[in-house]
Amino acid sequence: MLATLVFIIIFGILITVHEFGHFIAAKRSGVRVDRFSIGFGPKLCSVRRNGTEYVISALPFGGYVKLGGDNYQEFRSAPDEYLSQPVHKRFWIIFSGPLVNYLIGFLFFWVIFCFGYPTLTNKVGEVMDGYGAKSAGIAAGDRIVSIEGKSVKTWEDIQRALQSNRGKPQLSVTVLRDGAARNFQISLLPVSRPDALGQKRSSGIMGVKPDMKETVKVRYGPVEAAYHGFKRTVDLTVLTYKAFWFMISGKLSFKDSVTGPVGMFMITSEIAKLGIIALLNWTALLSVSLGIFNLIPFPALDGGHILLLGLEKIRGKKLGPKAEDTLNQVGFGFIILLAVAVFYNDLSRYGFFNKVFHLFGK
Repeated sequence: MLATLVFIIIFGILITVHEFGHFIAAKRSGVRVDRFSIGFGPKLCSVRRNGTEYVISALPFGGYVKLGGDNYQEFRSAPDEYLSQPVHKRFWIIFSGPLVNYLIGFLFFWVIFCFGYPTLTNKVGEVMDGYGAKSAGIAAGDRIVSIEGKSVKTWEDIQRALQSNRGKPQLSVTVLRDGAARNFQISLLPVSRPDALGQKRSSGIMGVKPDMKETVKVRYGPVEAAYHGFKRTVDLTVLTYKAFWFMISGKLSFKDSVTGPVGMFMITSEIAKLGIIALLNWTALLSVSLGIFNLIPFPALDGGHILLLGLEKIRGKKLGPKAEDTLNQVGFGFIILLAVAVFYNDLSRYGFFNKVFHLFGK
């Protein structure tokens, strides 16, 4: 029950702040906002202020904003209507939704880096047989303090050092043992392993594992935390768009790479058990991902509307009601099909159909 509540709250907040971005940009641009709803479905309560109806609806999955004159059926050429605005104002209104998701994601990453997050230390927990570390004399309990002369303090640092020295057959490693520094030349075993996008990458293995019982909290000052938060946001954006491209080009499996509401609920349930920092990190990731998804230049998404605005700017006139309507209908149809496919994929991945068949097979 608690996991369900956490899931609803997270997604409700992320979608609502997305719509709030559209809302505040419309208000500042002089566009009439007829309704701002938190949630969907039947109206529970509402209040009207300055021409806008603020609504709380029964289904708490996000919300929506209804702009005055945002479609050709309702458009009356009034100066406070969306379609009456110049291209740059309409762009700002559309772009502000994903932008707020980016800002929320960055803010949460900044908080995480400010308050600190737990990570494994540089202490060796196990030395594996048949690898260079064992042959060189590395022992369990050693602390790896530098690789190729570069200081390492956490296991994340060690992994980054190995990645940056990829391709070298041997590395100079300094460890602390009983308070004394010792230097080793460790041969690496070359292997080919899949990266975060499932693409094969060559790397070298020393043959050591971290001490899973020892962690340290990594934190930064406000300015450095802002840098790391910004970098994490940019890295996530680049990784996500690479993943989209690899799926389109067939290099990455859609089935293994895409997670929908069911999968997100399962992940959220597990992450909620790990504490507030893990939950904040997951929320930040989801917020940035929501912003990224909405900026895809596809009809019915914010990115599709931005693409049409770009075409309008180039042509010097609007696309036309019929053409825009057709594109949006095609876009909505595709998104519905995609949602069904992702939902089906989630149910298959988590064994829902096997459980149903097993139940009826008894």
